[in-house]
Amino acid sequence: MTKVVDRYLENDGRHTLICDFSPPRGGLPELLEPAGWLDVDFVSVAYSPGKAVRVNSMAGASWIKANTSRDVLFTLATRDMNKVAVQSMLLGAQLLGLENVAVVMGDRFTDRELSQVQDVSDYRPTELLRSINDLNQGTDFRGRKLRAGTNFCIGATIDLARDMDAEIRLTRSKVESGAQFFISQPTFDPDLPTAFMARYADEYDEELSPPIFHGVQVMAPESIVFGNVPQWVTNDLAKDRPGEDIALQVLDRFTEAGLTSIYLVPPILRGGRRDYAAAQAVIDGLRG
Repeated sequence: MTKVVDRYLENDGRHTLICDFSPPRGGLPELLEPAGWLDVDFVSVAYSPGKAVRVNSMAGASWIKANTSRDVLFTLATRDMNKVAVQSMLLGAQLLGLENVAVVMGDRFTDRELSQVQDVSDYRPTELLRSINDLNQGTDFRGRKLRAGTNFCIGATIDLARDMDAEIRLTRSKVESGAQFFISQPTFDPDLPTAFMARYADEYDEELSPPIFHGVQVMAPESIVFGNVPQWVTNDLAKDRPGEDIALQVLDRFTEAGLTSIYLVPPILRGGRRDYAAAQAVIDGLRG
């Protein structure tokens, strides 16, 4: 299995693609087969998207790795497990040969949901990043030595919809905690991530060294969206322009700006369904 950062370096400026994948609401193997359709460098298996009961991200990534030709990473949220459970899960991931993990906080539960579940949040994301880095060094959260250290390539997230100065400081903290690559929430304008990286370099007198996989979402009418959607995208969708064409236009602009590491988000339809065929059409267009 290949680590995310190693593949990024091997590609040497060529497109490196991570595609988001929602694990299914059922444990049937055929429900995971669409991951094999995606001609990308890595399939990123999400952690309980929509706060729904779904196949565990680690288990889903392991099945995809074992049964398709795709390299994988799995996301791990801080919301639902205590430190013992999280670190035990990570050792299980090591046993299964998984090497790429991305840390997320996870959407917060609403007051209504908290009548049925409990928000554990034993780690903050920066703390979990540091904890995984310690596991790589062979030490658990109690400071006890493991029989063998882990070997994870550790990812974190960036959300450019938030206050940029605060996000720059948080990103710095994540770097110092051990983040080796970043996945950015989708945007439609390469000027935003370009400005973010420039302001980070100004603030800390050095460039952000871990690679960022810049989020681009494939749109569909009435699809769920992340972040702010420009009016021109809304107008084009209303005129029945395919979301795949819009995504390719955005990706062309990212490529022209030198942003070639991409996190592709397939259309998210009602009920949490995903249109992976639309994502693959974008991939085909990008690959040429």
